[in-house]
Amino acid sequence: MSRTTTKYNWGIAKKIMVSKIKTRPEVRSAKILAWYDRHQRHLPWRARPGVQPDPYFVWLSEIMLQQTTVVTVKSYFEHFIATWPKLEDLAAAPLDDILHAWQGLGYYARARNLHKCAQVVAAQYDGKFPDEEQDLLSLPGIGPYTAAAITAIAFGKKATPVDGNIERVMARLFAVMEPLPKSKSQLRDLAGGMTPDDRAGDYAQALMDIGATICTPKKPNCSICPLSGDCRAEKEGLASELPRRVPKKKKPTRYGTAFWLINPSGEIMLRRRREQGLLGGMIEVPSSDWQEKSRSSSEILDEAPVEIDWQMLPGKIRHTFTHFHLELEIAVGHLAVDSSVNGIWCDVNEFGAHALPTVMKKVVAHALEFQD
Repeated sequence: MSRTTTKYNWGIAKKIMVSKIKTRPEVRSAKILAWYDRHQRHLPWRARPGVQPDPYFVWLSEIMLQQTTVVTVKSYFEHFIATWPKLEDLAAAPLDDILHAWQGLGYYARARNLHKCAQVVAAQYDGKFPDEEQDLLSLPGIGPYTAAAITAIAFGKKATPVDGNIERVMARLFAVMEPLPKSKSQLRDLAGGMTPDDRAGDYAQALMDIGATICTPKKPNCSICPLSGDCRAEKEGLASELPRRVPKKKKPTRYGTAFWLINPSGEIMLRRRREQGLLGGMIEVPSSDWQEKSRSSSEILDEAPVEIDWQMLPGKIRHTFTHFHLELEIAVGHLAVDSSVNGIWCDVNEFGAHALPTVMKKVVAHALEFQD
């Protein structure tokens, strides 16, 4: 064999060895952690380097961040911590106060479970979160993602939380072509395969930061990504196309009527929604059931809180929930005398004291346009 041929083969072998080293999980996670040490976001719930994270802060922020952006959550988190500095404070607070402070974050079941979880941890765990995923999963409102996030970030144990940012990074890094949500388990396994034994929390937060600031849904900035040399989607020109998603089904529209009932003192009737279901435990302007088919006026008025002469206001309000659109008409009624109708009678100027969800604030605004 000639010397030239030997050198040529050695060159190829060296390239293969370097390639294999680059793709080793521990090398990738080391790159991610090195980037995080220089570029991590400074967020109010994150501990500074060298400081032990507060499990209460981690839990509260993770619950708030579900279906909500970091920009929106910052002010809410700071308000909650200022109002209830410790978990025991939150556990002792009235649910109405928590729901009121939660207004604008949506998905109010999170707030109800937040309160329940704080009470359970205060009563059963002496105010301290358990540090094992399985124990965390037994708590109200804590699912697999949140349990993994608390385990890794708050306690530094090896666990892999996978949010939308991390899914996107994994889908591009490994060029996963199967669309979401079917690829969720594969993406979770890929992220887990790179999770280091040490600094699992920093690793998870680093991937979240990379997804939020570099590997963004549109126009990812691959040139400054710490995983640029390893990313298959970048090499194949697919970064902006991944992750793929199954087309969403068209949202149905539901219809209903809100009843703006006025007593002789000019107060408006409000009521609390039942604990279970959408907007559970929130205060509302009484309304009919929300159904996918429009119904006759007589059918709607059968669900009114009192049998009087109701007048329909012009126009309607429209609101969109996660799974459906809602259109509400508004019926106005005046009580001639004080009545024993069950509800909360409230002056309009005092509505701010109640936890009204956004859809009901729209009802109030529309009704006030026509109020004498």
